[in-house]
Amino acid sequence: MPATPATSATPAPKTFRVKSFGCQMNVYDGERMAELLGAEGMTAAADGQEADLVVLNTCHIREKATEKVYSDIGRLRRNDGTAPLIAVAGCVAQAEGEEIMARAPSVKVVVGPQAYHRLPAMVADAVAGKRGTETDMPAEAKFAALPKRRKSAPTAFLTVQEGCDKFCTYCVVPYTRGAEISRPFADLVEEAKLLVAGGAREITLLGQNVNAWVGSDAKGCNIGLDGLIRTLAADPDLQRIRYTTSHPNDMTDGLIAAHGEVDKLMPFLHLPVQAGNDRVLKAMNRSHTADSYLKLLDRIRTANPDIALSGDFIVGFPGETDAEFEDTLRLVDAVGYAQAFSFKYSPRPGTPAATMADHVPAPVMDERLQRLQAALNRDQLAFNKASVGKTCQVLVERRGKLAGQLLGKSPWLQSVHFMGDAEIGQIVTVELVDAGPNSIAGHII
Repeated sequence: MPATPATSATPAPKTFRVKSFGCQMNVYDGERMAELLGAEGMTAAADGQEADLVVLNTCHIREKATEKVYSDIGRLRRNDGTAPLIAVAGCVAQAEGEEIMARAPSVKVVVGPQAYHRLPAMVADAVAGKRGTETDMPAEAKFAALPKRRKSAPTAFLTVQEGCDKFCTYCVVPYTRGAEISRPFADLVEEAKLLVAGGAREITLLGQNVNAWVGSDAKGCNIGLDGLIRTLAADPDLQRIRYTTSHPNDMTDGLIAAHGEVDKLMPFLHLPVQAGNDRVLKAMNRSHTADSYLKLLDRIRTANPDIALSGDFIVGFPGETDAEFEDTLRLVDAVGYAQAFSFKYSPRPGTPAATMADHVPAPVMDERLQRLQAALNRDQLAFNKASVGKTCQVLVERRGKLAGQLLGKSPWLQSVHFMGDAEIGQIVTVELVDAGPNSIAGHII
């Protein structure tokens, strides 16, 4: 672990705050870092309270991610000129490493996403006056060093797979998270049981390519993600299972079948396509075509006609023409997504796409993104409105801002708000009565 020369020692932190940005895997990592710090005797700072230690758990996917990290670091300086002990974790930490140390003297710790089990020791070094950087990638060593799961919210994340071998030309994940690694079956079953014992009623299985997970079950048989889902579904106290993010290339026959056969597997699938034109998809190094993707969705809908679909889109990939963008709009019209995420292309240093010619002008990307988001918002609202009149099970996750208001998720991952008397973590029957673009109102039956 590279370390800069010792500076003056700082008081040992008693309180901490972990600020996670980006994907659900960062949320999971943030939770585990909080558990590590809690095991050292530190407590999470209350809302509105300044923390002695702030961990910025960063994401490298969004545009200008690195610049935003330095802006966040600057905002941590207090009015009296002091600052908390600052640690930068996550994918920007992995990508930038020593550059962060050089540009931001107030940062004492830089730790990558595969090495954050070293965070308590690095904080101790920082207290002694030694700044340090750790960006090694021993993924299994990390998980073995993490504390056992204890308390859990009604919904919990469980990372089952990390890294990516797909090398999409626009993506930094293979460089910041490393190669695909599947956590052992027995470890995942144990962690799931601990989450359920701690209060979880719904578990979302996470991975950069979560459906690439492979392992050996208790009998030594090779299984894929569908086998893990079926095993977890046998726990009578676990009520719901979800998974994200998936790659079309790894949607196996068994996983497709599970969507029609495992009641606890929720009828929602996030399956990114990124674009609707085959030339653009090839330039992105995506392994599917628009037609193969649509045929895959047909198979999934045959297995479960009730399924809601979600996706990711990039507009303005280098060389994308107006006609090629129109192909993306046609694909959106053909699918009818219940939810989707869309972004303008932005180059990531070190990725092949960053060196491609014919970058699309910013005003053109802006116009395309507005048109795409209008189509996606139209379909999301239509999906929500089509749900009105249905009766479904809603997992109560938290209380709303209004007295007596409860908030939770439908099986299709819609946000549902309703008035009633129920406990957090309870699953209640709700009639959906009114729909907006981002949420649905309901009545407890």
